[in-house]
Amino acid sequence: MTETNALGHPILKPKTPVPSDIQVSKDIVKEVGLVDISALAKEAGILEHEIYPWGIAKAKVSLAVKDRLKDSPDGNYVVVTGINPTPLGEGKSTTTIGLAQALGAILGKKCFACIRQPSQGPTFGIKGGAAGGGYAQVVPMEEFNLHLTGDIHAVTAANNLLAAAIDTRLFHEDSQSDEALFRRLCPNDKDFSAVMKRRLVKLGIDLNKKPNELTNEEKSKFARLDFDKESITWQRVLDTCDRHLRRVRVGVGPKETIKPRGAEPGSAKVQHDRATGFDITVASEVMAVLALATDLADLREKLGAMVVGYSKSGEPITADDLGCGGALTVLMKDAIMPTLMQTVERTPVLVHAGPFANIATGNSSIVADEIALKLVGKDGFVVTEAGFGADIGMEKFFNIKCRYSGLKPKCAVIVATVRALKMHGGGPAVSAGKPLATEYVQEDTELVSKGVANLVKHIQNAKKFGVNVVVAINKFKTDTDAEIEIVRNASLEAGAYDAVMSNHWAEGGAGAAKLAEAVQKACEANDESNFKFLYDVSKSIKEKIETISKEIYGADGVDYSEVAEQQIAQYDGAGFGNLPICIAKTQYSFSCDADAKGVPTGFRIFVREIRSCAGAGFLYPICGDIMTIPGLPTRPGFYDVDIDVETGEVMGLF
Repeated sequence: MTETNALGHPILKPKTPVPSDIQVSKDIVKEVGLVDISALAKEAGILEHEIYPWGIAKAKVSLAVKDRLKDSPDGNYVVVTGINPTPLGEGKSTTTIGLAQALGAILGKKCFACIRQPSQGPTFGIKGGAAGGGYAQVVPMEEFNLHLTGDIHAVTAANNLLAAAIDTRLFHEDSQSDEALFRRLCPNDKDFSAVMKRRLVKLGIDLNKKPNELTNEEKSKFARLDFDKESITWQRVLDTCDRHLRRVRVGVGPKETIKPRGAEPGSAKVQHDRATGFDITVASEVMAVLALATDLADLREKLGAMVVGYSKSGEPITADDLGCGGALTVLMKDAIMPTLMQTVERTPVLVHAGPFANIATGNSSIVADEIALKLVGKDGFVVTEAGFGADIGMEKFFNIKCRYSGLKPKCAVIVATVRALKMHGGGPAVSAGKPLATEYVQEDTELVSKGVANLVKHIQNAKKFGVNVVVAINKFKTDTDAEIEIVRNASLEAGAYDAVMSNHWAEGGAGAAKLAEAVQKACEANDESNFKFLYDVSKSIKEKIETISKEIYGADGVDYSEVAEQQIAQYDGAGFGNLPICIAKTQYSFSCDADAKGVPTGFRIFVREIRSCAGAGFLYPICGDIMTIPGLPTRPGFYDVDIDVETGEVMGLF
């Protein structure tokens, strides 16, 4: 008779040594089998008409679930974050999945993991995929890491449609009179479309007027956006690490020439080109909108309100002004639905949105968390992940995501590894693709004792938001009992509710059972009324940036470039001064210097520019030398990825 776990599914039987991540995934799929996605949905409480299957391993989940269960109580809300990592990652996604497996398959609690869709950039670059790892991962991992249900492609399409609309509008405005522009926008007195009527409202023009009834002044105001080209911050995106696209020039083809409006008769045409650049897709505001939208209507409003630049008179120009808001929403209409998958122990996972934490909001979607919290009910658990270190991903989770969702977490799990703490204690540099120095594979309690300061600072930061903190010590085979005890003791002294060694990578949910028990107790002991934000959004832009920089990073202060100063004045003038702040900086340090390990002091934060994400609902200071599209190393991960042409199986993903 087959042994079963607390959910009635075959018990996980890990192999020793643990195979590669992709081999674990293949073994689970072939040797044990997946729960049919429709059956998994039914077990989780999702009705048949509320899912749209994509084969047997994935399904889109309708937002109708949230509406149906709107009066049901929420479950326990748990966020998983981490210390400042090494370039190898410290297993935060793995811990998120392992904890969810332990709560569900081992303790028998209703539980969902809510995680982000991985970007193709790191999947084929250095870091690899984001399905978790070992016996704590989402399966099939190749379906999870490659394309999933197309949401990132939808974000790319929407973002680039808007970019094309900007350059197209510039091209036509620079070469046509107001009268000609209006005539082409409203040919043969064709009535205003729905998105055009939004612009009429913005301009204060009577909605009941037909195009031919507008005055010449109204026609000019309607037709000419009059971009200040230097103010355009919207860039094209692609979901690949490609440093050579950081700065590009567009409009250099032989057909992209115009005779400038107002030029003397007979004058020559000029090239209509301009400098711009690319971001990685997961840094797009469209992705941030997807993560923060609460329903389809909210998605439509947020996409239409995205500001791409300013007019010469200082007025914000939005996607709706360009006529794009509705079309963008159509491209994103399926992407607003989370994707249901399962772990190696058949516990449910909702995968949705994928913003990076170092250059974006770093959290999965509000709607995925809301749906999961309703499905698990009062005694259940939703384990959601905040990207990279707690100084960026967790801070944005609390101050941005929770502010807009209204949800209150009961516990923050901070993932730490002995390896990373040794690095923060002064150990040699850790680099992807290079063997670890001996300090990392042999006991060194002195380095650990020095490095725990980084963890202590993250614990103190998390407690500022009024939640209980549990430290998950993600076990590696070279860790010793003495090193783990140093981490545990330092965590408890810093005010953590508990600190637990977890071996979910090798053992699955069973290896995280004690962590799950600690999280359950921390949630029970938590007082939701203690939850608070770090700052009031009514504070000035500079005050909010400085609060984060001083309180979370430990900076002495903040310096601003001349460009950033001008942008702050512009955003204040446009009415965006009351938005929360989403700082883009390195994930490897509290400071903007990736090499400053531990808890650096005596530093200042330099803000080189600030972008407005008015549609998503935040301002986006870019600090230090952080890039919004990464580059590739000499030997990227794609060297190891291939396909078995006989079976069609993917090989080499990690």
